[in-house]
Amino acid sequence: MIDTHAHLAAEADEVLARASAAGVDRVIGVATTVEEAAAILELAERHEGVYACLGIHPHEAGGAEADRVLELRDLLRHPKAVAVGETGLDYFRDYAPHDAQRRLFEQQRDLALELGLSIVIHTRDADDDTAAALLAHVGPVVLHCFSSPGLLDAALERGWYVSFAGNVTYPSAGDLRDAARRVAADRLLAETDSPFLAPQPVRGRRNEPAHVVHVVDALAAARDTDPLALAAQIDANAAAAFGLP
Repeated sequence: MIDTHAHLAAEADEVLARASAAGVDRVIGVATTVEEAAAILELAERHEGVYACLGIHPHEAGGAEADRVLELRDLLRHPKAVAVGETGLDYFRDYAPHDAQRRLFEQQRDLALELGLSIVIHTRDADDDTAAALLAHVGPVVLHCFSSPGLLDAALERGWYVSFAGNVTYPSAGDLRDAARRVAADRLLAETDSPFLAPQPVRGRRNEPAHVVHVVDALAAARDTDPLALAAQIDANAAAAFGLP
């Protein structure tokens, strides 16, 4: 089983050991700054089943971090770097000007295309601008922690991967489970977005990759399918999306 999106800064070795014990043998660790990117690559070098998704978060678009895209490009050439991200637009928190967010997003989008990598998208309250920025993008797209039903039709039409996190397990998240039912079987992914969004069975605790099993269970229930079969399908999808062995 795979967790396709986890932030692994705290107690990473212990967290990964618990994931392995739970049957989660592959994890994509995510960086949102260049410093984090270097740390995730070091972790990936030490753990066979850990890969890296490296990007500059839209929250950083208004500061000096946004000027480090060339440094990010160098790090993305590492053999265990499998995606650019998370990048995108966040008009909900609004920590950076929208024009700066769009500029940084476009730079990383173009970087993904140049390097032949998937792009992992963070989007909040920015459906129209996100869709517009990806309109002509021909590389693989992953909508991380999917929570924008307004983007679902675009995702289905353009063949994007749609990744669901712990919030799909919440009793109030009927719209997310409805969306999960509509996603094609070969475009479905699961993640924790740990340490955030702990799934319902462990809600209130710090999230970690071991808990992706609860996300898969919720997706299987929503799609009326066997959890083990769905986990295998998601593993195959992740291998295709991120070029994993």
